[in-house]
Amino acid sequence: MDLLSHLGLKYPLLQAPMAGVSTPEMAAAVSNAGGLGALGLGAAGVDGARRMLRATRALTDRVINANVFCHAPAMRDADVEADWLTALAPQFARFGAKPPEALHEIYRSFAVDRAMCDMLIEEAPGVVSLHFGLPDPRWIGALQAAGNLVFASATSLAEARACVAAGVDAIVAQGIEAGGHRGVFEPDAEDACLPVLTLVHQITAACDLPVIAAGGLMEGRDVARALAAGAVAAQLGTAFLDCPESAADAGYRAALRDVELGPPVLTKAISGRAARAVPNAFVTLGQGLSQQVPDYPVTYDAGKALNAAAKAAGDSGFGAHWAGSGLRRLRQGSAAEILQQIAEELMQAQR
Repeated sequence: MDLLSHLGLKYPLLQAPMAGVSTPEMAAAVSNAGGLGALGLGAAGVDGARRMLRATRALTDRVINANVFCHAPAMRDADVEADWLTALAPQFARFGAKPPEALHEIYRSFAVDRAMCDMLIEEAPGVVSLHFGLPDPRWIGALQAAGNLVFASATSLAEARACVAAGVDAIVAQGIEAGGHRGVFEPDAEDACLPVLTLVHQITAACDLPVIAAGGLMEGRDVARALAAGAVAAQLGTAFLDCPESAADAGYRAALRDVELGPPVLTKAISGRAARAVPNAFVTLGQGLSQQVPDYPVTYDAGKALNAAAKAAGDSGFGAHWAGSGLRRLRQGSAAEILQQIAEELMQAQR
């Protein structure tokens, strides 16, 4: 299958879904400009996801990528959760607040959410992408029968082979450089931490599916290298973080621009799963804690509460400031302008 032609793309450029940051305006702008725009729906719930999809559809008639989380439901441990809240209590006190009395599993995994699957079948965005794992293959088939292509993230060759066996249409090869959450299927297993180009080489050599490169890609020359490695397209997220269509708040944008904070690093402290973030105060705090981190997304409930307390006190250093390794090449301009810049750089790199 010629993936780009099937999707009607002018450029082999995909905007990463980025739950909490991507907006209907961003997704529509990228798709209208010739790339593939995306919405991160893993935290939205069925009704919120439907509203986001319909808001995007009001701005474009082109294909949209609707991304969902397929993590295993949390394994709850009351003692671990209580210890985590106790460890965070001094930080809450700094901001004149108390930690929550209990934590909650704030996101429902798509893998057990048939209502979300039915909604995506009804709305038919054109692409549905999966992160953290895979649902029942019959759900994948139902999404495809409704007119959607199904993409799935893989951080290793073993995960890519599982994606092939499940019947997806394309694999998003997520290198260790990527911002936000690692898409590993088993968060407690050893992570090979493969760079994106190495991962693309491995998957394209072993799997007969289109491969989309993701991780640390910021410029046209980065995309050219990914295509030369065998990818059919590249997915970029950090490149779009600071555009006007982004939902990143002022504190997030300030952290992205603050060179004193250093390069993005992996942390579990914010959400409970490894994710690459700007090393703000929350990341630094997590590095100093020895307590066991509760399961995702239970930890995120605590993280969001601490961020809210900090923001109320005027401190923006406790947000989930996800970013990839290419952060210091941060882009400026509208989403459409950024896409066009990268496309022009790609054409120059391929001459």
